[in-house]
Amino acid sequence: MSQRVQDLSKFRLPPEFRGRSAVIVQLWWIVQATIFGMSPQFLYGWRNWLLRCFGAKIGKDVLIRPTVRITYPWKLRVGDRSWVGDYAGLYTLGEITIGADAVVSQHAYLCTGSHDMGAVGFDIYAMPIVINDEAWVAAGAFIQPGLTIGRGSVIGARSIVTRDTKPFKVYLGSPAVEVGDRRKNN
Repeated sequence: MSQRVQDLSKFRLPPEFRGRSAVIVQLWWIVQATIFGMSPQFLYGWRNWLLRCFGAKIGKDVLIRPTVRITYPWKLRVGDRSWVGDYAGLYTLGEITIGADAVVSQHAYLCTGSHDMGAVGFDIYAMPIVINDEAWVAAGAFIQPGLTIGRGSVIGARSIVTRDTKPFKVYLGSPAVEVGDRRKNN
């Protein structure tokens, strides 16, 4: 008989992995599915208040759409005047920091965690993601765990980022590669 490469009966969630009790986690998921997710588009302040109630650090004039999905808001920091678009996924198994004046567009996915495919127990891990000030993660882009998006960088639509990016550069593709400079138009 061959050795198994994966046995999910051996999976164990590390202690304190979620950062809050199971009750708080479930309460957030109920709030997100109801009064957060069903709130009218223009109620940005309401959603920001709800996120703050659950421990998120949200700056001034932040625009988070009601269809955004945030796993654990207590692991989220968003700087002043930043936007998070419709259906963006903030998979906050680890910390996500979004700087000031940054944009995470619709359907983008910031993935801070995954599983160790080499571990028989399919061990889970988390690594932080940092989206620096003035960066733009365009529609449908995917950011891997543990990465930093440089200040003012642009990640093109549907790009998959597998490495840290440099400030004020444009990245496109799968995997994303540097294709040029971001220019200032004023």
